[in-house]
Amino acid sequence: MIKLRACRNCKNVTEEIKCEKCGGDTVLEWKGYLFILDPVRSSVGKRAGVSTSGEYAIKVR
Repeated sequence: MIKLRACRNCKNVTEEIKCEKCGGDTVLEWKGYLFILDPVRSSVGKRAGVSTSGEYAIKVR
């Protein structure tokens, strides 16, 4: 089973130890899952502060 990780800085969900988007550290402790396709037109994406499409965690510890 693949362990997904979330970045502490930008909340990007990835399998890597370092985030591909911002270079921050990732952790295994996170909750919630957002998949944003069009951050410009998405009200959820705007509220979450997301500027690029992708997979994001809602809460990162």
